[in-house]
Amino acid sequence: MEQDIRIYVEESPGQRRELAAPTDMGLSLMELLRASGYPIQATCGGMALCATCHVEVLAGPALPDPGDDELDMLATLPVQHEGSRLSCQIRLAPRTDGLVLRLVD
Repeated sequence: MEQDIRIYVEESPGQRRELAAPTDMGLSLMELLRASGYPIQATCGGMALCATCHVEVLAGPALPDPGDDELDMLATLPVQHEGSRLSCQIRLAPRTDGLVLRLVD
């Protein structure tokens, strides 16, 4: 049985909320954020077609590079950050333990 990992959401400068997440259910970061009460719209259902699950990765382990679909969608955003990612495209796995992110409006 896999152990839970920890994801940290920066809710305001200096204030982070810790979320425990299982890695054995194939969940995306978007699904964890929605289940934790964050206002993620996810209007496309996690297909990388809407960017309503945009987050900024602030720190933590290196993630796999975004795929072409994610890059194309990120390019449509009016504001991008160095760590901009679509949370629907990040799968929770042991390698994501310790990830620190901020939701982007």
